[in-house]
Amino acid sequence: MLVLACNVGSTSLKYRLFRLGNAQEELAAGHFEGIGRASGRARQKAGALEASEDRPRPGYEEAILSMIRFLGVTGLMRGGLPDCVAFKVVAAKHVSGVAELTEEVLQDMEAFNTLLPAHNPPYVAAVRQFRKLMPGVPLIGSFETGFFQGMPEEAYLYALPLEMLEHGVRRNGAHGASHEYVTGWIEKETGRGDLRLISCHLGGSSSMAAVRGGRAIDTTLGLSLQSGLPHNNRVGDADPCLSLYLQESLGYSLERVKSLFSREGGLLGLSGFSGEMWEIEAAAAAGNRRAQTAFGVYCYGIKKYIGSFAAALGGLDVIAFTGGIGQNSARVRAQALLGLDFLGILLDPEKNGKAGPGSLISAADSKVLVYVVATNEELVIAQKARDHLIKRA
Repeated sequence: MLVLACNVGSTSLKYRLFRLGNAQEELAAGHFEGIGRASGRARQKAGALEASEDRPRPGYEEAILSMIRFLGVTGLMRGGLPDCVAFKVVAAKHVSGVAELTEEVLQDMEAFNTLLPAHNPPYVAAVRQFRKLMPGVPLIGSFETGFFQGMPEEAYLYALPLEMLEHGVRRNGAHGASHEYVTGWIEKETGRGDLRLISCHLGGSSSMAAVRGGRAIDTTLGLSLQSGLPHNNRVGDADPCLSLYLQESLGYSLERVKSLFSREGGLLGLSGFSGEMWEIEAAAAAGNRRAQTAFGVYCYGIKKYIGSFAAALGGLDVIAFTGGIGQNSARVRAQALLGLDFLGILLDPEKNGKAGPGSLISAADSKVLVYVVATNEELVIAQKARDHLIKRA
């Protein structure tokens, strides 16, 4: 089965084409940046065939058409279309797991536009374009919340009247495909399915998951992506009354508060110049005080959640770091784990400094194994889409 796995951003479209059978094979990949912007670029590759352009696309329709044309030239797809398109969608009201993206489901996603303004509107717009340009091809969404739907109620409930569940108000989590991939990778690597694992997906958007026996029991993200660790420009955990104080006491408009929380906060707000960890690390090493503060706040948040998740899990066997920061920042990993030897976590500085995908970076006498894992969300959602269609047949 040929599955086209797509990830839609507010100004981007990334894809990977898989052939899934007894084995799995990645046939092609591409990304379009700057959709709807004044500048942008596109890169597509299938074997030795490559296409590169330094210009934007005015909308998703043009990007999708360019992708279809490129994949058509490769001859990889019968009739020029895949068997299905898999999407890594975030959340919808009363919908989770894997679902065909019908108009009804898209409307359920739109019901959460207020919670996910940078994610759901572009996804809904793009999916409608896929439906128009690929008639008859099943469009299957794997919701990022799916991995967390089996959490115990003490983990997912807010201390609000239970009637709020009727409106979808609960801790949903996100990055489920990444945490699920990491969980499977760790189980395969260790040969154990009974592990107490903390999966750290650290990047522009960050989250952590507590996993026991392959099942998520807690996570840092809540109903929206505006919680947990600081993100590149989103605040993360904050007192809910802060919004009321800013509006009612300081006279901030609602739009200004939204901007503070979702565009000017996080690492960008703390550092004052960037939400990118590699830039913050460099500035911190050069003595920039605000960069040092941003770095410290971020790493302290990881450490704090490791401690609370270890308590929730009743102990700890493995910590896994993934995502752009988790995989590439030895300093973040070292700082986040510093002082956690009382939990049996000991890092090998040399291994940590040289770590690549799949590296074991814990010390030989560490009771807790620490790995760096290269996540593969696209493969997970492609497999889920295939399985969904097989069950439906």
